[in-house]
Amino acid sequence: MEELTHIDAQGRPRMVDVSGKPDTQREAVAKGVVRMQASTLDLLKKGPMPKGDVLAVAQLAGIMAAKQTPHLIPLCHPILIADIKVEFSLDEENSAVEITTTAKSTGKTGVEMEALTATAVAALTIYDMCKAVDRSMKIENIHLVKKSGGKSGTITLE
Repeated sequence: MEELTHIDAQGRPRMVDVSGKPDTQREAVAKGVVRMQASTLDLLKKGPMPKGDVLAVAQLAGIMAAKQTPHLIPLCHPILIADIKVEFSLDEENSAVEITTTAKSTGKTGVEMEALTATAVAALTIYDMCKAVDRSMKIENIHLVKKSGGKSGTITLE
């Protein structure tokens, strides 16, 4: 069985030492979904809600969250994010907003946590901005879709 990388020999938390790793191009893609009532999705499509332009604010929130990831996840390395894209797709059939985040960096460690954090915070922002009209929303299926770079190369999970 493989060992957990963030636990030392005594079982205490530790940050992984990446100092000996070479810098490589890194990319991670994460996705998530916010399900809502059809009437809420219709309001979102029509334009600003009572709190403003939901998708524009959620996009900014996701970008900002990616940059704050090491402040939120205790053992996550601070990294230089070269690019972060938070994109939305409206799924009318399922009354949902699909979120796709792509993060890029050149460094010693990956950008998976930044992509996942951006996706989660974008979803939370959509929820926050729409909750006045729809308390039944659900945030679902936040997951890593793909990562590339480093020793493990490209891993595609979806």
